Amino acid sequence: MFSTVTNGISRQINGASAAVSGIFFDPVLRLGVTGLSRAGKTVFITGLVANLLDRGRMPQLRAEAEHRIDTVYLQPQPDDTLPRFAYEDHLAALTGDDPRWPASTRAVSELRLSFRAQPAGFVGALTGPRVLHVDIVDYPGEWLLDLALLDKSYAEWSEATLDRIAKRTEAVEFLATARAEDGALALDEPRALALAASFTAYLHSARANGWSDCTPGRFLLPGELAGSPVLTFAPLPKPAQTPRGSLWREMERRYDAYKSKVVKPFFRDHFARIDRQIVLVDVLGAIHQGPRALEDLRRTMAEVLSAFRPGRNRWLSGILGGKRVGKILFAATKADHLHHSQHPALTAIMQAMLREAQSRADFAGAETMALSLASLRTTVEESLTRDGSQLDAVRGRLLATGKQAAMYAGELPRDPARLLSPAREGATAWLDADFALMGFAPARSTLKAGEGPPHIRLDRAAEFLIGDRL
Repeated sequence: MFSTVTNGISRQINGASAAVSGIFFDPVLRLGVTGLSRAGKTVFITGLVANLLDRGRMPQLRAEAEHRIDTVYLQPQPDDTLPRFAYEDHLAALTGDDPRWPASTRAVSELRLSFRAQPAGFVGALTGPRVLHVDIVDYPGEWLLDLALLDKSYAEWSEATLDRIAKRTEAVEFLATARAEDGALALDEPRALALAASFTAYLHSARANGWSDCTPGRFLLPGELAGSPVLTFAPLPKPAQTPRGSLWREMERRYDAYKSKVVKPFFRDHFARIDRQIVLVDVLGAIHQGPRALEDLRRTMAEVLSAFRPGRNRWLSGILGGKRVGKILFAATKADHLHHSQHPALTAIMQAMLREAQSRADFAGAETMALSLASLRTTVEESLTRDGSQLDAVRGRLLATGKQAAMYAGELPRDPARLLSPAREGATAWLDADFALMGFAPARSTLKAGEGPPHIRLDRAAEFLIGDRL
């Protein structure tokens, strides 16, 4: 108790002193956090911040292991026009008497975490402790995927989208509506609204079922743009003629407006200022959905990487002015759904997908890494007996019922190619394996003084992303 109280007082004193003395001269590192469908960005940021404030579970953060971090404290975020990431509310939801998952990311938010740490080596001995501000910027992964739209015309985007979703059950109703339209006819606003609504319904259904390529992103998170023309378009088959005033021409105009008035401002105002980036990926969810979902995820990762090679995009290169994101971490989440004996296989799959995404994106520049983690550990490990064999399983509190249950998700192959090859070749189901997942709720726990919530490899993620700056 005494340690907790003194730590709190220390944070308040250091926060106040930093605000008064030279905050504008302290180095700032902007860390972008985004994730693909159902990856758990809010939980990641909450777990990371909680474990950086109380670092008892962070042995692989080198500055902490070497006892060079004096204190870590929260401060007001520097951007007055951005909402603050609701860290305290999310932490209370995860660790309260009735723990629950917090609400997901709906827009850009920010949180400033400040470190007072002693630099390593001879320089540290001369200079004494220094302050580093880490500005954590949270934004929806779908917004990052919108970058790919900047290089595509409306005709190219329509053709690619219709072809990609042609075999998805979620798209049946929208495809029937789109193919029944004649884009050469004069614009009729109720028809345009119906098309956009049907396409939006498809995107929501696709995201709920684990597909990763759910763009345009603002169709899912419209905010103040709901009902505006920039969100009232949809992909259409191109007619032989596209006269002025036609449905096709108006859809094309609104698509171009979306790129210029929604996508470009996001990259100019937020993305262009990011120094380090983590992309959270629900690999287990994609494997559970089947080969097509896994292939979709791999293709989506390549599109994500395209955002970090500005030399291939003149508009983005002009905004960044030669600046590049220095490090990118791709993290497979929900590692606590597997026994630790399977974590190397999950990490190997993530690493193989990253290598192939880099090849597809013709990527070079930033330092990258892939790992598996759990931002909040919700399970304990145990062994099950099935047909006389011992299975390494996990046990947790079911999200649907609140009851305890054990889960064996299936045996991930040690060779990632056994999953990635059939996915790339268009297989519709796994031939020799069955993978299952349960939805677990946060576990009830009592935290010791100086310890953040339980996790898996958040310390390794933090070391890669900010360790060198400490």
